[in-house]
Amino acid sequence: MPIVAHNNLPTFQRLRSEGVNVLPSDRALHQDIRELHIGLLNMMPDQALAATERQFFRLIGESNPIAQFYVHPFTLPELPRVGEALTHVATYYETFEQIRDQGLDALIITGANVVGPELSSQPFWNPLIDVIDWAYDNVTSTLCSCLATHAVLEFRYGQKRTPRARKTWGVFPHHLVDRTHPLVHDVNTRFDVPHSRWNDVSRAQFDAAGLRVLAESDVGVHLATSPDGFRFVFFQGHPEYDTISLLKEYKREVMRYGEAASADYPPFVTNYFTRRSRAILNEYRQQLDERTAAGQEAPAFPDRLLTAALDNTWRDTAHAVVGNWVGLVYQLTNSDRRVPFMASVDPADPLGLDKR
Repeated sequence: MPIVAHNNLPTFQRLRSEGVNVLPSDRALHQDIRELHIGLLNMMPDQALAATERQFFRLIGESNPIAQFYVHPFTLPELPRVGEALTHVATYYETFEQIRDQGLDALIITGANVVGPELSSQPFWNPLIDVIDWAYDNVTSTLCSCLATHAVLEFRYGQKRTPRARKTWGVFPHHLVDRTHPLVHDVNTRFDVPHSRWNDVSRAQFDAAGLRVLAESDVGVHLATSPDGFRFVFFQGHPEYDTISLLKEYKREVMRYGEAASADYPPFVTNYFTRRSRAILNEYRQQLDERTAAGQEAPAFPDRLLTAALDNTWRDTAHAVVGNWVGLVYQLTNSDRRVPFMASVDPADPLGLDKR
C-alpha cells in the first residue's frame, strides 16, 4: 500500500520521480478502502485450464498480504470444452454477461492455443475483442499474457506478430528499460522471466504503436504498457509459471516424440536444466529410442530426478510487478466497481506520468 503525502515534504516529490507509489492526500481522503474484484479470462485449453487458473490465483494472492481479492474466472463459449474441463467451467466459472453486469476493478487475460498463423481466423477472435473493448471502457487496468498481448497489439494497434524460426523456450535474463515507472518500483534492474512461444512482437513494433516498454531481453520485449501508462499492461513472457511448468511442457514434447506424433526430439529448455539433469535426459532419450525401435513400451519419464534440481529465479519479480499493479489499481479504481476510475483520475494519464 502507498505512503500518503500529507504535507509538502520535498522527499515525497523525490520519491515520486523515482517511481515510488506516493498517494496525494486529497486522493487518500476520498479513497474508499474495500475489496478488489479481479476477472480472469482463462482461454487455455482443457489440459492446462486448472493449472493456469491456479497460477494466476496464486500470483494475485501472494502479491499483497493486506488487500482482499475476489477473483472471478470466466472463459469464452467459443473455446470448446469437454469432460472434466467442461464440468469445471459449468460449475465454477461465471459468464462474461455476469462479469459485465457486476463490473471489475481489474482483468487478467491468459494466453490460448491457436490453430494456424492468423489470430483473426480463430473462433474466439471477435468475442475476445468484445471483452477487451468492454474492459477498456469499464475496467481500471487489463493485464494481457502472451497471446492476449499479441491479440491486443494486432486489433487495437495494427501490429501483427511474426513467427520465429525456433521456439523461444526457456528462462531468460531481462533488464529494465524504464526504471521509474511505478509498475517496476522495487524490482531488480535485471531479472529472469520464462518464455514459451513461437511468435513475437518486436521492440520496433511496440515503439511504432506508441507503447511504453518497461523490460526486455535478447528474446524481445517482456513488459510494456499502453501509451497512457496503465490501462493495458502487456506480458510476452510467463512470470506466472510454476517452477515445474517448463518441465511439464518438455515432458509433453518428449512423449509426443515417443508416440511418433513429432519427428523431432525437443531441444533442452534454455537456462533451465542443470548439467546433471541434461545428462539424465540424454540417457532417457537413448533408452526411449532403443525401446521404440524394439517395439517396447516407453520408459517412465524421470520427473523425480529432475524436479529437485530446478531453480525458480523469476517468482520474486513476478510478485513485485503484480503487487505494484494491484496497488495501483487500488489507488485509482472507483468505489463502484462498474466505474473504472475515481473522479479525480485522468483516464488519459491515470498515473500522472505526463505531469512528472
